[in-house]
Amino acid sequence: MSERSTERLAIPHPQEKDCSIIGTLEQWSPPQAGSNSKRKIAVILHGAMGHKDYLFQKRLAQQLPIDSFRFDFRGCHETPGNWRMGGLADDVVDLQVVVDHLTKELGYEIDMLVGHSRGSLICFYWLSTAPEAKTVTKFVNVSGRYRMEKILETKPPFNEDGYYELKATVARKPFTTRVYQEDVHNFATWRSSRVTGDFPPWVHVLTVHGMQDKTVPVYDALIYASTLSGRKPGTFAYHLSETADHNFTGLQDEVVSIVLGWLEAFQRDALVDGLWLAGVKPGKGRL
Repeated sequence: MSERSTERLAIPHPQEKDCSIIGTLEQWSPPQAGSNSKRKIAVILHGAMGHKDYLFQKRLAQQLPIDSFRFDFRGCHETPGNWRMGGLADDVVDLQVVVDHLTKELGYEIDMLVGHSRGSLICFYWLSTAPEAKTVTKFVNVSGRYRMEKILETKPPFNEDGYYELKATVARKPFTTRVYQEDVHNFATWRSSRVTGDFPPWVHVLTVHGMQDKTVPVYDALIYASTLSGRKPGTFAYHLSETADHNFTGLQDEVVSIVLGWLEAFQRDALVDGLWLAGVKPGKGRL
């Protein structure tokens, strides 16, 4: 009978002095694969001003049928450094540092990515550019943004010093950062359209989005559907949760259930393009 172990890892950051990326490795024993094959792993990415155990991330990691690693980006929770709204390129570097450690030091093969919101943007970019993405077969995008410029419609006004303060509670601790005009510009001009031509055609994608999302409109999920459907051999499925907001508040188990059901269909080679309603009974509402 397989058992799961949990280990805290500190991965030294080669580009950031006195910084290690802090994450959690969930490992099944014995290995799922034969001795001549590399073990497969899923990497889970949190959203803006979140952390590795935020929302559904920990629950999903502990129920996935393969090993997983979730981590804090620079400047978030346990990983030191400065978090910047416009620092998406830094997040891509952080993901690559994690991938390098998992593949070169621990002997893993990256098989699956899961991202929430900003984490999904980093997944899309990395999958479209990184050589290591050739081993990935599955990607789950939860509440991912496509129309980056929409951020300009909701940003607060800048003060006379050219910034505004963004406040949140991260891991039950107050968090405040300054957002400058350059940050907003870098965020708004991030090239999410890269997925149109560069996204690997073999990766199966599941998008999960709340219809009550006030941060990223649900229409963005439909843009991804239009962009990524019809690829071969990869598929694109999307699940729209009628009552969920951006963070799926109170519905974390629904996200986990949807992802696990989709993975089970993958194992049966039963994935197809289109609306994903597995587990939803007509006339009975959501899961």
